[in-house]
Amino acid sequence: MSDNMNDFYKRYPELECCKDDIEKALQLMIETYKNNGKILLCGNGGSASDSEHIVGELMKGFLLKRQVTDERLSQEMRENLQGALPAISLNSQTALMTAFNNDLNPDFVFAQQVYGYSKANDLLIGISTSGNSKNVLNAVKVANSMGVKSIVLTGNDGGKLKNL
Repeated sequence: MSDNMNDFYKRYPELECCKDDIEKALQLMIETYKNNGKILLCGNGGSASDSEHIVGELMKGFLLKRQVTDERLSQEMRENLQGALPAISLNSQTALMTAFNNDLNPDFVFAQQVYGYSKANDLLIGISTSGNSKNVLNAVKVANSMGVKSIVLTGNDGGKLKNL
């Protein structure tokens, strides 16, 4: 285990019980980016805010600035951009979400986006405190059907998402 992960568990000892799951999730994220994939995230309410926050951390450096070395870009661009880990919050697609919710079944709004945006090397992260949010459940089901890996962050007993 890396020193960073050891430090993490020292700072948050209550997460030791989830150690195996955390490390599996981290490995899935690393594999996604090594294979030129992107991460899609979704959730409702506070979980939607968490999705947005995670995207912000991935698309821009968190602790360290990620240098851009792409020679196609000017020096000014390389100095003012950061290397991005591609991620999309499905919650941010306001026009699509409201149109879909108005015209179709809102329980499938995230599933539609997973179907339209995802490729085999991508990863879906669904966040649901109860583990029973229908729109997150359906997104994970579509991801599974398409061979897209998924991680779910839940509270309590994991709800229905636990078994997906």
